[in-house]
Amino acid sequence: MVEAGFRTVVIALAASAAVLAGQEPSFRPASSELVVVPVTVTDRQGRFVADLSSPQFSVYDNDRRQPITLFSNEDTPVTVGLVLDSSASMRAKLGEVVAATAAFARSSNPSDELFTLAFSDDVRDAVGEGRFLLASDAAALLTAVSSFKPDGRTALYDAVTAGLDRLENGSRARKVLILISDGGDNSSQATLAQVLARARRSDAAIYTIGLFTRDDPDANPGVLKSLAQATGGARYLPASPGVLLGVCEEIAREIRSGYTIGYEPPDRDGRFHRLRVQVDDGRRLRVRTRPGYFATGVTTR
Repeated sequence: MVEAGFRTVVIALAASAAVLAGQEPSFRPASSELVVVPVTVTDRQGRFVADLSSPQFSVYDNDRRQPITLFSNEDTPVTVGLVLDSSASMRAKLGEVVAATAAFARSSNPSDELFTLAFSDDVRDAVGEGRFLLASDAAALLTAVSSFKPDGRTALYDAVTAGLDRLENGSRARKVLILISDGGDNSSQATLAQVLARARRSDAAIYTIGLFTRDDPDANPGVLKSLAQATGGARYLPASPGVLLGVCEEIAREIRSGYTIGYEPPDRDGRFHRLRVQVDDGRRLRVRTRPGYFATGVTTR
C-alpha cells in the first residue's frame, strides 16, 4: 500500500486504445475527465515489476474505491526537464553531471522530449527558449549541458518553478522533472512553501538527486525529499558524483517501466483528494506514486 495520485486532466477516451496499442496517445478535450495516475511497482529487491494486470490494481480516492477505466504498462514517450545546479559549489562535479545526463538520454525512450535548465543566481534555458530535444539526439543534449559555467549562488526554488512551467508546454502526456543539486537555496524569489504548493498542483513527478559532501554548509537533503514525496518521484543521495551516472540510468528505467492508471473522479469540487493504490499479488511489492490531486474546475456532484 502507498499514497498515490495525479491531478485531474481532460483526456479523450480514445487515447486509452492508443496507449494500449503502444502508440503515443493524443490527448484533447472530451466529454469525460479522468484522473491519470502513473504508478511504479518494485519487488523487495528493488527490481521493477512490469507483469501486473489491471484487475490486480485497486485505486482509492479519499478512501473510496474507484473503477479503473484506463490502464497501460507500455513504454510511451514522456516530456522530461533536466534542472541542473550550476552554482559555484558544483564546479568540481560538472564532468560527472554532463556524463550522467548523456547516460540518461541514452537509456530513455528515443521519442522522449527533453529540455535543460541551469540555475545559479538566475535560471537559464540551455537548449534554447521554448525548444525541446529528442532523447535520441544525445549529442545535442551533451553540447547544451557542457556549455554550463558553474558560478554564483543557488536559485533552486525559482528553477523548479520554471521547470514545472516549462513542462506544461511539452507535447507528451506524462511529465517528469529531474533535479540535480545539493538542495540549498540562497538566491530565489520563491519560497519553499510556494514551490511545494506549485509542485502539488502540477501533474509532474519530480526526481531529485543530491550531490554534496558531509561538511557542505549549503546541503539540504530535506528539501530534495519533500519535492520528491509531494509528486510521487524519488530522492537519490549518491555517495559520490561518480555514482550519478548509474542513478540517472535507473531513473530512465523507472520511467519506462511504470504503469498508467486512469479513473473518473467521484467529485469535481476543486479540493485536494488523497489517493491510494494497492496491488493484489502474492509477492510483497512496493507501490509508489503521488499522494493526491486537485479536482479542479467544477462543483461537487
